[in-house]
Amino acid sequence: MVLLCSLSSLAQQPDSIRVSFKNKTKKVSRIPEIKANIQPYKPLYNTFGGSSMFNTYSGTSKSTSLSTSKDKLLTIVKIYPNPVEDQLNIILSIAKDGTQTTIKIIDLLGNEVVTLSNERLNAGEQTKTFALPSRLNAGIYFLRVVSGSESQVKRISVL
Repeated sequence: MVLLCSLSSLAQQPDSIRVSFKNKTKKVSRIPEIKANIQPYKPLYNTFGGSSMFNTYSGTSKSTSLSTSKDKLLTIVKIYPNPVEDQLNIILSIAKDGTQTTIKIIDLLGNEVVTLSNERLNAGEQTKTFALPSRLNAGIYFLRVVSGSESQVKRISVL
């Protein structure tokens, strides 16, 4: 009988081993961090010297943007119709009188397909109309306009 009492007293003793589970998983962020020296956007309100009420960035100077727009020799205003079937109209603006201007159609690989015009143009806004040659297959091409030392490239689709 004594033996049974001692066994029951051993069975009722509390456990001395403690088990604890801690979640030690590291949180991994899937959002990439971009580390760059980017100037934050700070609009300027109510500027007295400028022509506009809102400027794009406070760090940019207005004198450089005005000088580049004045010094620009060539501006392509509009190309229509796009997509083109048989006739192409170009409205371009040239700042200097008697500037040598070349208008070419180039394929996607950069090969010159056809030269539409190579002449000296007067200053001002001009409209040019060109008939596309029949050897020009349907597809996507680029129209390169070179005036003096400046050039502009626009995409056109030929049907």
